Amino acid sequence: MDLGLSGKFALVTGGSHGIGLAIAKRLASEGCHVAICSRSQQRLDAAMVELETYGVKLLTVPGDFLETGAADRVMDVIDREWGGVQILVNNVGGGGRWGKESVEDTDLEVWSEVYEKNAMAAVRFTRRALPHMRRGKWGRVVTITSIYGGKEGIGRPWFTMAKAAETGLMKSLSATAYLVRDGVTFNSVAPGGIYIPGTGFEDEQRRDPEGFRRMVDAEYPLGRLGTPEEVAAVVAFLCSTEASLVNGANITVDGGQSRAF
Repeated sequence: MDLGLSGKFALVTGGSHGIGLAIAKRLASEGCHVAICSRSQQRLDAAMVELETYGVKLLTVPGDFLETGAADRVMDVIDREWGGVQILVNNVGGGGRWGKESVEDTDLEVWSEVYEKNAMAAVRFTRRALPHMRRGKWGRVVTITSIYGGKEGIGRPWFTMAKAAETGLMKSLSATAYLVRDGVTFNSVAPGGIYIPGTGFEDEQRRDPEGFRRMVDAEYPLGRLGTPEEVAAVVAFLCSTEASLVNGANITVDGGQSRAF
């Protein structure tokens, strides 16, 4: 299937590893020019090596998105080099393991930082990307949320709250007539358990391989965790010209892990 992405320009926030890098690679494989941003220059450099094989235009921009001005600095570079993007994937985030088991013993700073890194980062990047999309009468905004930001509604409350806010942002924008009638769509993708090397699941597996195997067998209907590439495939479709009627959706990618309808 031709997704109609060749020659378009995309930004994937948090695109230097894991789900973000998988999305960047999938878009690049469709001929899309890709910018990625991340806190780690080392990871950006390593990602650039992988992305160069696709023969598209690339930009890497460092930024710590707990800093309120970081998103603007990234977008300033993109606007200067490319004039803007037609596709924005709000992937930067995290914090699902931050804080403590005890809500009362978790500092309020954790709540604000998780919200800032997820919901407010999505707000800042989306606001900056929209004018260029509207001028071109075409755009795609896809935000990577979580099954915990929808009907599943479990997990540490600061993370659930932040991810629910992202889901709500996309839904609200999808019903904003002047935006969508300019050809811009807004959707959420909600992954479940995704195995990403160097993150919490790998740590759990290393500490207790047999216990980890039993947990996966009990909690995941497919008997395995998902991969970043499986999330990226859904995102690429939502970014495509084929997905013109998909607007305001919250698509779960979890292999049946979540129990809610």
